[in-house]
Amino acid sequence: MPNNLKGFSTVADVLKKFDNDEDKFISYEFQKYGYELAEELGDLKNKSLYIKLAKETPRGLLETAKNFVKDANNVKNRAALFIWKLTQLKKEAKSKRK
Repeated sequence: MPNNLKGFSTVADVLKKFDNDEDKFISYEFQKYGYELAEELGDLKNKSLYIKLAKETPRGLLETAKNFVKDANNVKNRAALFIWKLTQLKKEAKSKRK
């Protein structure tokens, strides 16, 4: 079955990535996404923040901010840059709605 919805994974794809030993405390997809985001940014001590963001923030904004950080060179604090960019994107989205 082709995945026609951008940004969404099929249940089968999520289950393929699920590691029973590593992910035993993860019940929802947003928890896994938030944990992986914290891991990519090198900020595992604040993983609960990223899980909360994954639950409450549109995935497109998170992906855009993550890709911005990935493309940046010589970044000292990837987590701070991510939060800065995410805040900018949220402000832009809010101003477009008005």
